[in-house]
Amino acid sequence: MVDFGNTLKKLRLQAGLTQQQLADKLRVTKSVVSYYELQERYPSPEVLFKLASIFHVSTDYLLGIDHTNTLDLTGLTEEDIVVLKQLIELLKQKNQKLGI
Repeated sequence: MVDFGNTLKKLRLQAGLTQQQLADKLRVTKSVVSYYELQERYPSPEVLFKLASIFHVSTDYLLGIDHTNTLDLTGLTEEDIVVLKQLIELLKQKNQKLGI
């Protein structure tokens, strides 16, 4: 969890959420979110899963393990996300056929 606090803060700001709004979604206090961002505390596995779900990232990404590119899916419906996943798979298949 080398840079967990900064990653969380970046995701929170990109989503346009205040610490209080994120705290409400997580059912914790604002001070807990502040502690996470300051890296004075780390979330339980349950909270980590909630954060991943809220920000549409993997837990590995939150923990600094996954360094792959991510897409901000905030504001998209579940249907939109399914369509994007299908498009990504089609593009991967196309690139594989082209040897890219």
